[in-house]
Amino acid sequence: MEGGSFGPAGVARERAQHYKGKLTSYVIIACAVAAVGGSNFGYDIGISEGVTSMDAFLQDFFHTVYKKKMYAYESNYCKFYSQGLSAFTSSLYLAGLVASLIASPITRKYGRRASIICGGISCLIGATLNFFAINLEMLLSGRIMLGVGIGFGNQAVPLYLSEMAPTHLRGGLNMMFQLATTLGIFTANMINFGTQKLYPWGWRLSLGLAAAPALLMTVGGILLPETPNSLIERGRKEKGREVLEKIRGTKNVDAEFEDIIDASELSNSIKHPFRNILEKKYRPELVMAICMPMFQILTGINSILFYAPVLFQSMEFGDNDSLYSALTGAVLASSTLISIATVDKLGRRALLISGGIQMITCQVIVAVILGAKFGNNQELSKGFSILVVVMICLFVLAFGYSWGPLGWTVPSEIFPLEIRSAGQSITVAVNLLFTFIIAQSFLALLCAFKFGIFLFFAGWITIMTIFVYVFLPETKGVPIEEMAFLWKKHWFWKRLVPADREDEESNGRQSNPVEPNK
Repeated sequence: MEGGSFGPAGVARERAQHYKGKLTSYVIIACAVAAVGGSNFGYDIGISEGVTSMDAFLQDFFHTVYKKKMYAYESNYCKFYSQGLSAFTSSLYLAGLVASLIASPITRKYGRRASIICGGISCLIGATLNFFAINLEMLLSGRIMLGVGIGFGNQAVPLYLSEMAPTHLRGGLNMMFQLATTLGIFTANMINFGTQKLYPWGWRLSLGLAAAPALLMTVGGILLPETPNSLIERGRKEKGREVLEKIRGTKNVDAEFEDIIDASELSNSIKHPFRNILEKKYRPELVMAICMPMFQILTGINSILFYAPVLFQSMEFGDNDSLYSALTGAVLASSTLISIATVDKLGRRALLISGGIQMITCQVIVAVILGAKFGNNQELSKGFSILVVVMICLFVLAFGYSWGPLGWTVPSEIFPLEIRSAGQSITVAVNLLFTFIIAQSFLALLCAFKFGIFLFFAGWITIMTIFVYVFLPETKGVPIEEMAFLWKKHWFWKRLVPADREDEESNGRQSNPVEPNK
């Protein structure tokens, strides 16, 4: 039978009320170890933002930028503009985009752990190349290897967390990836704060220490158990049930096991998941796979995280720019804890909408202050400087409890098993594509738009907040293998999902009568 003919999830009826189990220490440890993969992503975001403002680094690799930085008459908004400097930052994300697509078949055929291990090894190689870099080519090669590792890690880790977590706590546990990412950013900020004083080799230490989270990711991948979903999908049903019983802390896992069996039967019948995800019945999932990561980047958060020292130096914050960057990193990490504590109580929509409103407000206020008080060869007064820092911190706080973690969580939990790996690859690829675009163009946009760059991002946040309100159903408390039923009940998406999908699923099950354990 042709792949995809059974229906979106392969699950014929809702069994969520029969799910048993509890949060076990086994799950907590496994998720915590897996989430370390996020620290790689965060560290590489955070470390590049500080290194690109270090004089020794600029002298060694971007001397033109260093000279422009020294000229007092240069426009405050344009003094750091360089396509070469942007390429250093953005090359990692372009490599990650390609790697995430390559990771999809590996994650599906060999398991989530295999991709996590591949990602860790690649990051180790990249960190080593960066530490010993003697020319721009070697430096960019290291960044590309780091990007490959991030592509593999970001593709596999969110899937791992979503499949291991019990339904009622999936949101919070999945956000451990974002928590690890933000802690990686904060750690990088603090390391940069210290290494900027170690002239002229401090930048080497900053880049080389990326090997630490890479090593943790590699060792963690080796020690982790595979998810029951992946084991069953690859035909290891007995081992899958054994792991499921262990992570749920009970032998009574029949309902969840049957859902995974149903989903895996359909998954194995589909040979080309990237082709199947384009079918009309998967349109809601495809739209979310594209829009959620795209909107996450268009909040403007990466611009602030990448170039916080550059921004603060442009605003004449002097030698305190790395300290203020560390402050934004600390706010981002702490705000993720707010999301972990509330996402499975308040739901995804409430956090996304409230965070969007707060971010819009902060962006507009910063734009007004810079437009009125900050121009070429002008310095902000101490009072307005403090106000800008406060607004940026409130913006980061809002992102940290909303689009930061949920931009990863929502896509990772909505895909049915048969397109899950492909869907997550699309999510990661879109995220890294827009990260690349913004990283490559931000300094040019800052130079061209000046304070208007904040209004540019505020406009996008307005659009994405409306999008969530209109098109995103609430996924709180819905089992991952029964997520497809949401689209049937949504006022808009039910028009696109075939009305006879349950009949198709039932027919598919009858033609493939593999009985799960009762």
